[in-house]
Amino acid sequence: MPVARKHILPTRSQTLWCIAALAVWLGVTALFIGFRPEHLVLAVLIAALFFAGPAPRRLVVALIPFALFGVSYDWMNLLPNYMVNSVDIRGLYETEKSLFGITSGGIMLTPNEWCALHTSTVADILAGIFYLCWVPLPIIFGLWLYFTGRRGEYLHFAIVFLLVNLIGFTFYYIHPAAPPWYVAQYGFDFLPGTHGETAGLGAFDSLTGLSIFEGIYGRNANVFAAMPSLHSAYTLVAFIYAVRYRVAALWRWILGIVTVGIWCTAIYTFHHYLLDVLGGISCAIASFIVFEYGLMRIPGFSRFVSRYTSFISPEYGRKSNK
Repeated sequence: MPVARKHILPTRSQTLWCIAALAVWLGVTALFIGFRPEHLVLAVLIAALFFAGPAPRRLVVALIPFALFGVSYDWMNLLPNYMVNSVDIRGLYETEKSLFGITSGGIMLTPNEWCALHTSTVADILAGIFYLCWVPLPIIFGLWLYFTGRRGEYLHFAIVFLLVNLIGFTFYYIHPAAPPWYVAQYGFDFLPGTHGETAGLGAFDSLTGLSIFEGIYGRNANVFAAMPSLHSAYTLVAFIYAVRYRVAALWRWILGIVTVGIWCTAIYTFHHYLLDVLGGISCAIASFIVFEYGLMRIPGFSRFVSRYTSFISPEYGRKSNK
């Protein structure tokens, strides 16, 4: 019995890493972002799972790429991107119109403006459903890979998901860009501190009587982060790995339909230009190629991923008990 108990608890170094990571996260967030009750709830949940036993501890470690995504998104509030570089407002709008403009009534419109003239209740509801899938569906797909024992496949997907975000967030600072709804509401003037807007997704809130998107966009970490559209990248990454690993056809169909649905919704609801969507697609494909055909060919990085996979696999616990 004492031997079994010994292996239930994490090692001293694991304990220190967990405590240090939580302390840094909570400390920086409290000092520079603003502490919210959910931060404490998440910290307690993470600590409880980490110390509960080998299986939940492996899950906590496996979810680190998604945790880093959440923290990095939140921490963009530390330094708004419009304080680093000037915001592209008119240039992106004019480029969109010149490349993908649609003539209607003798006036050249962007695809967003054209969609605003052709709305429908069905489209509004579908738009809300598709956009609600942008983060939850990839995470559910990842957890499905994890809990069905495909730990290596899960980790490849999770790391690429994180890489997509790191590349996208970096580009937000290199090239801050206003979304279409900003131009529609404020024109081409730069207004720092502008709050997020539900834009076309407000129709879904009104039709359902819910305030889902109002709550989401009220906490938008960065309004001037339209290019690339990471909404357009997340489920695409999941779809790429669903095809690569030949997972169940149902998964491939769901991810494929939702991915295209999100692309259309991004334009329909005035949240992104078609250029932004293409940027998100490019970001997803580039991240996959960089990871699978670049980083994974570096011996040191490949060994790291192998050790990471080993740690989150059940076999690791059985080997450590011997």
